[in-house]
Amino acid sequence: MKLAFALFKYFPYGGLQRDCIKIAQECVARGHTVDIFALEVSGEVPPPLSVTCVEVRARINYRRYAQFALKVGELVDKGKYAALVGFNKMPGLDFYYAADPCFAAKAQERSRVYNLLPRTRSFLNAEKSVFSPQVDTQILLISPAEQENFARIYHTQPERMHLLPPGIQRDRLAPADYAQRRHAKRVELGLNDGHNMLLMVGSGFKTKGVDRSLHALARLPETVRHKTRLYIVGQDNPRTFIRMAKELNVAEQVIFLGGRDDIPDLLFAADLLLHPAYRENTGTALLESVAAQLPVLCTAECGYAFHIRAAQCGHVLSTPFAQSEMDATLQSMLASPEIQQWKENAACYVKENDLFSMPERAVDLIEKIIGN
Repeated sequence: MKLAFALFKYFPYGGLQRDCIKIAQECVARGHTVDIFALEVSGEVPPPLSVTCVEVRARINYRRYAQFALKVGELVDKGKYAALVGFNKMPGLDFYYAADPCFAAKAQERSRVYNLLPRTRSFLNAEKSVFSPQVDTQILLISPAEQENFARIYHTQPERMHLLPPGIQRDRLAPADYAQRRHAKRVELGLNDGHNMLLMVGSGFKTKGVDRSLHALARLPETVRHKTRLYIVGQDNPRTFIRMAKELNVAEQVIFLGGRDDIPDLLFAADLLLHPAYRENTGTALLESVAAQLPVLCTAECGYAFHIRAAQCGHVLSTPFAQSEMDATLQSMLASPEIQQWKENAACYVKENDLFSMPERAVDLIEKIIGN
């Protein structure tokens, strides 16, 4: 089959982007051809894949997205593709990979004025073009909670909605030489056995709750704070949070690493993953940590928070979020005798649950539906 994939922005370190590449790689491994189209392209693309940048004239983002959808539709028609697989919401998709939460559900929580803005109306129309009962786009879902939101708001036919398992990479699994790799990475980072290494992973520092982590770090007892380091990995502008760290007097304890390819070793080296996100459709980093036997502290707003509860390998904060609860929980987790038990629980959970096969199941569905 000849398939077209479309997404607004390609860069190597975004969760949606990595999922797009994993599904494309599985398609290619099965002998299919995949052409990927994006509105913005930066960074490396794993060979033999490539990403074509589609230029538009509009400057306002929501108008750029609408023009991009039109141009991609034209390219698909000319290229005689078997299907168009979208990783952002846009009209004309045969398949939509639902990495983003339901926009309409969030809009219902905002003011009437917000819902009348052209930007809001454009995003709502794009979402409706995918989930309306009047279209036949097949939807590949990764969040049970968001499946319920889409069904409630749009009355999308159940047979069009396909829930996939997670798709974390197997190199996140704690390996036989875990102890050696953990020690080597900590030495590289300048950490000794007395240091606490906190880790955050994910682009979009504001959404991921970096501010919450900085406040929690700053409120640790002085003796604990002095030996604690927070490493933040992701492709985003850290300027605001560097300033915040200075204001909180924790600048020396906070290190922004940028986008990285050594995520497995960082997971092995860390003592605790922080993921106090404001909103998160899934939160792949949570399951990567489970695979790496790294305890997790996260918010209930993360779609994959239920895995942390089920695995009993960390703590899920209450809703609504309270900074005081996170502060106290971080302090208690760093001193908890349960750390080894959390690690053992994570190892058992990985053995008993499918956390890896999302790309395979996605391509199975694409092949089956197109074949019919």
